[in-house]
Amino acid sequence: MLRSLWCNRNLIAQLTRREVISRYRGSVVGLAWSFFNPLLMLAVYTFFFSVVFQARWGGDGAGKSEFAIFLFCGILVHGLFAECINRAPTLILANVNYVKRVVFPLEILPWVAMGSAIFHTAVSLVVLLIAQVALKHTITYSVMFFPVVLIPLVLMSMGVAWIFAAIGVFVRDIGQITVVLTTVLLFLSPVFYPITAMPERYRPWIEANPLTFIIEQARIVLILGGQPNWLLLGKYTAMGALVAMAGYWVFQRMRRGFADVL
Repeated sequence: MLRSLWCNRNLIAQLTRREVISRYRGSVVGLAWSFFNPLLMLAVYTFFFSVVFQARWGGDGAGKSEFAIFLFCGILVHGLFAECINRAPTLILANVNYVKRVVFPLEILPWVAMGSAIFHTAVSLVVLLIAQVALKHTITYSVMFFPVVLIPLVLMSMGVAWIFAAIGVFVRDIGQITVVLTTVLLFLSPVFYPITAMPERYRPWIEANPLTFIIEQARIVLILGGQPNWLLLGKYTAMGALVAMAGYWVFQRMRRGFADVL
């Protein structure tokens, strides 16, 4: 898995760049939409949840603007996972020529989708930091730990993406399932609420969600100014590596039948 990533790193970078640019090709504003979209969404979250619904983050007395920042941080993490997973089932179907006509490392296609998702996450992160400076007049040093917090999420997402990309060739319905799955995970993750707001009997179910830990740690390093839980982060990284290797193995086993189906 790592050898494939290293040997094809230049190809992955080129395809990722083309993927990002092609998404906005033909629009008037162009690539700037990648910045304006999260900025507009942050404004929408701030207005509806803080002004219309009068929401507060837990019982810590956080203001309206702080609720929007906490919410946007959770959306940022979930969005990285959702974009990669939702695109996975159609990655091979959308690149049939790579399967039939040329010798192409198909296993890098999920990396390209992940690269595009990471780019948009990075842009959203810039918007979040700008909002913190504007509303709280500070950025904590712990922001530098955010990429480390995302490592287990990236590994886990890649493993699931490889599996869904392979299954999507044979079972076209998997694309509909992933959309439902990511939507359910959005509400089963502490995105719109702190985990302490859940009744005690439901918390184990929320904590069993692998996104919960990443979202909570992201808020700690981006907003609260603390360091991540290094012990649990190491365990989640090891678990993510296992999921990634398992997904890669499944993909490589199933790719032998791609040409026959397509």
